[in-house]
Amino acid sequence: MRVRLELARIGTTMEEGTIVRRSVAEGNRFKAGDILYELNTEKVTNDVEARGDRTVLELLVNEGDVALVGEDVCVVESL
Repeated sequence: MRVRLELARIGTTMEEGTIVRRSVAEGNRFKAGDILYELNTEKVTNDVEARGDRTVLELLVNEGDVALVGEDVCVVESL
């Protein structure tokens, strides 16, 4: 099943964030707990972890891009 993953909300007032570094590429498989990307907000930089086991089908936001909370950052498929 194909699923779109949204930009993670780190804090209650967060409205946008910058993808600083990706840890996965298209075609990569990942497991729950793996780091997907490093997210920079006004206040802090955090690692965003996967919540399930999946495969990356398409990256929608690139490193250095600013994305809004709720914006799709990638398309994945269940393993």
